[in-house]
Amino acid sequence: MDFLELCEKRYSSRKYLDKTVEREKIEKCLEASRLAPSAVNAQPWSFIVIDDPDLKEKVARETFDVISSFNKFTLTAPVLVAIVNENPVVTSFLGRFAQGRDYTLMDVGIVASYFCLKATEEGLGTCILGYYNEKNVKNILKIPKNKSVSLIISLGYPADSPRKKNRKPIEKIRRYNI
Repeated sequence: MDFLELCEKRYSSRKYLDKTVEREKIEKCLEASRLAPSAVNAQPWSFIVIDDPDLKEKVARETFDVISSFNKFTLTAPVLVAIVNENPVVTSFLGRFAQGRDYTLMDVGIVASYFCLKATEEGLGTCILGYYNEKNVKNILKIPKNKSVSLIISLGYPADSPRKKNRKPIEKIRRYNI
């Protein structure tokens, strides 16, 4: 499929089949992510693939609570992938200081997109999660205090179907030169 078809096909899957995701497919998603660009080539990320059922359930339970239960679907995902924000290189830090922008957050967004698009190409579903108890996730995954969990991605064979994308028309978001 061409790139626009891939973009159209990718959606946030919130229901998964009870089917193991092959490590080969996970590795392909990680390789696509490894190739993602980053500011000053800092590559300020690492990945923790959580496919052990007991560990995955512990992490999944930290993605929802009594106030916000919308991420309960993570319990059905066979894999969760935590993107850990690594310490940025000096030039990235200086750029953030000079420009007032946190490039590591942009970089993590790019790498997550690469991961999800490759997963879609492999016939897998994903959902990018920004809501979770980071302190507890870090404790469960033994992530050092000086690092953070930027995002968690659920991964598996989707048991739902893509919904029609509700996007603004191109005329509302495009301008040339002004």
